Amino acid sequence: MGSPPSRPQPIDATTLRALVAELRAVLVPSRFEKAQQPDGQTLQLALRHLGGLQWLELSWLAEAPRLLAIPPPPREGEGSTLAAQVQHALRGLALVAIDQRDWERVVRFDFAPRPGEAPRRHLVVELMGRHSNLFLLNAQREVIALARQVRPNQSRWRPIGTGDPYSPPPPLQGEAPRSTEPRERWRRRLLTLPLPVAEALLEAYQGLSPALVRQLLAAAPGGGEALPPDRLVGRLGEDDWERLWRRWQAWLTAVEHERFTPRATPDGGVRCWAADDEPAGEASPPGNLALNSALAGATRAWLDARHLERRRDTLRQRLAGLERRERRQLAEQEALLLLAADSDALQQRGDALLCLPSPSKEQIQEAQTLYKRARRQRRSVAIIQPRLEAHRQRLAWLEEAQVYVEQAERADPLAALEEDLERLEPRGRASARRATRPRGDHPAEAPRPLELRSPSGLSLQVGRNHRQNDWISLRQARRGDLWFHAQEIPGSHVVLKASAGVADAADLAAAADLAAHFSRGRGNARVPVVMVPVEGLQRLPGAEPGTVRHRGGEILWGQPDRARALLAGS
Repeated sequence: MGSPPSRPQPIDATTLRALVAELRAVLVPSRFEKAQQPDGQTLQLALRHLGGLQWLELSWLAEAPRLLAIPPPPREGEGSTLAAQVQHALRGLALVAIDQRDWERVVRFDFAPRPGEAPRRHLVVELMGRHSNLFLLNAQREVIALARQVRPNQSRWRPIGTGDPYSPPPPLQGEAPRSTEPRERWRRRLLTLPLPVAEALLEAYQGLSPALVRQLLAAAPGGGEALPPDRLVGRLGEDDWERLWRRWQAWLTAVEHERFTPRATPDGGVRCWAADDEPAGEASPPGNLALNSALAGATRAWLDARHLERRRDTLRQRLAGLERRERRQLAEQEALLLLAADSDALQQRGDALLCLPSPSKEQIQEAQTLYKRARRQRRSVAIIQPRLEAHRQRLAWLEEAQVYVEQAERADPLAALEEDLERLEPRGRASARRATRPRGDHPAEAPRPLELRSPSGLSLQVGRNHRQNDWISLRQARRGDLWFHAQEIPGSHVVLKASAGVADAADLAAAADLAAHFSRGRGNARVPVVMVPVEGLQRLPGAEPGTVRHRGGEILWGQPDRARALLAGS
């Protein structure tokens, strides 16, 4: 699986202009239908237009503020106050205009009873990094609801809350870019700044972003060199000025006439305008949401990766806490077992007292006390040994859980693990986690292990958590199937469905490679793997799901690197 970028592509003023142009062509006019808030930094709106129902995602998340058309999302977050306020305020209204303010990253949605009438509600989205916000306004531009209250101690220049008149952000510094600005004035404006060319562009003009500046300075698609961003403007040659001017004009023409042609950039982003030295291509036709779709997909990949990593961090902390508790309890039981080992010595001391020629009454009573202690300690051994075994099994279970957390590529396999951990945690803490679990965030009733095909076409199943291990190894396995697991190393169960056909050497090697790859030994060149017929597996009574023991078995050597090729072809 390819790793997503460290951050999604920022939506600068140019990109926002292109996004708004796409949305305006599709959604004006359209009828508001629904609002929901999937998390504390995102609002989703459903708007019905002639082509059907379109969802918008408006987010004021500091790391990824956005305004994008998205596919239909799952139904969630209906109980949020902000979504309820928006739902009530926009019910029965139509979206009649979408406007972006100059070079600001601010977009206003106007809602009226019907097209041609005066707007009754306005929804304003400000996409400005950590200052991003969302405002619901009435016809008098007073704030009905907002995503984040801005208090005087947070901003001296623009505190704003419910009931206040809406005031736009402070004006941008620099000159507003215009295609009508004469070339010599543009050049002199940059030359007055003794800075590298990239910094001079950002300092002199509004609406530019580091990403846009990189696009302006990039090399021509047909060849040539990029203009170094750290070159001082005073050291630019005539050819440099000529190429930069042509790109500057191509960018401004695309923005002013809304002629946007989305295309990929070398850094993995999306550029929405054509340079003068490359084929212009065809502009996106009305009704096409190509740029919205491209940015929504990339942003969703980043958000999913971010959510997965946060979920991993939480699980790491929970597993570390449970492991500490299990080890402490194991040490306590081992200490009790050491005390119980003194039962023979107590018995011998009691025997010595009664073997005296004339033991006194006190000595007889002491001997009887020693015998009672010895019997009690011998009885405790029968109780302590199962406890020790249970703690050791849970520690092994927790070690495997740590492997599943580190190797999880999606959040789905972690849901069952989170629920299983609640049974091991103290009752009060587990109850609190269940109460705060998002609606619908439950593992599926039927586990869905990773399914692959062996070289000869037999099914290979890989458990990505304990429940999936239990499912493939003990519930779904049939006589003739083969079970694989890294020897003495925490990892996933792998089952080769040899009951459906004859498994050859390549099939066995593939299963062993998968067991090695999905284990803590993934970083080794070779990993010993145990192969056992599933009839040799036995569930341990009282143990956690996915805990088995086996009889006998054959040792194969798995190679994790070979498993990557099998996974890439699946």
